[in-house]
Amino acid sequence: MKLNELTPAQLSQLYEAELKHDFPPEELKPLKAMLSLMEQGRYQALGLYDGEELLGYALLWLEPDVPFALLDYLGTIEGKRSRGLGAVMLDLLANYYKDYRGVFGEAEAPENGDPAGEALRRRRLGFYLRNGFRYGGYDCALFGVHYQTLIRGREDVTPEELLAVHQRIYRSHMPPHVYQRFIQIPLAPGETPNPPGDWIEE
Repeated sequence: MKLNELTPAQLSQLYEAELKHDFPPEELKPLKAMLSLMEQGRYQALGLYDGEELLGYALLWLEPDVPFALLDYLGTIEGKRSRGLGAVMLDLLANYYKDYRGVFGEAEAPENGDPAGEALRRRRLGFYLRNGFRYGGYDCALFGVHYQTLIRGREDVTPEELLAVHQRIYRSHMPPHVYQRFIQIPLAPGETPNPPGDWIEE
């Protein structure tokens, strides 16, 4: 199995066929935003392939001259799940970005939101921690949702370095008024996430 970069057309097809079903609307970026960022060289769509068969995908934010990749979406194609492909993708991503200082992301905090979903949030967090990620040293809140920051990368990456990169990527991708209203990086202990509002309309 290997990772291949997807074309804009392939990403568009993947978005309609998989992402719209895998993620709730409030968590899914508009396709036009992804394609615009891809055109700028600031978004990368990777497909997990076994020969010619697409098994999964990873979508990542990049920033010029920043040696970190922010994992935006990770998923397995419907009908191909429960085969350990997520772990395979994370290992391949670590190798794909081996010249970077790390691949990092945000996992929803277990205590966040509806208690009925806590077990799922804990499983997701455990999945990343079992597969080479560690706590990045701070939490954050994005559009009203509380996350823990996780990283798989060089051991000498400090929370301060990661925090600066995290802020830079979001600031470069978001209009200032959207960043100020909806992005809390970091989220201080005991601090409450801002209400999400109609952020998609922003």
